Amino acid sequence: MRKFAPVIVLAGCSAMLAACGGGGGVFNRERPDEFAVQRQAPLVVPPDFSLTPPAPGAPRPSEGTASEQALDALFGGPAPRSRVEASVIDRAGSAAPGIRSVVGDNQTNTVAKGRVTRDIIAAPQGDGQSASAVIPS
Repeated sequence: MRKFAPVIVLAGCSAMLAACGGGGGVFNRERPDEFAVQRQAPLVVPPDFSLTPPAPGAPRPSEGTASEQALDALFGGPAPRSRVEASVIDRAGSAAPGIRSVVGDNQTNTVAKGRVTRDIIAAPQGDGQSASAVIPS
């Protein structure tokens, strides 16, 4: 009996310890993401009941995505264009309708801009604190 007591205690402790584990453990539980929750707009009874119903699939005017609401709160919507910006846009004209399919075509001719442009594009991203100017002699 004395030889079996430690074995029984060890088996009992290991069984209790095995019951504590499960799936991913204590720290890998699935939790709801509190930042992904978005409030729905409250229901509003319109004062004029002769309103036309919205088109199917159209977004509700009092609602939008959280990112759109944040951009509107921060920047107040689109700003009017300056005269210079409007002039540049007018001079640029409109793009050809099939420009996206032409750009990705293998037959599109490209111009090599040189080693300097390639180095500028391939430069590592950073804030420029360690940047230095080199003047060729």
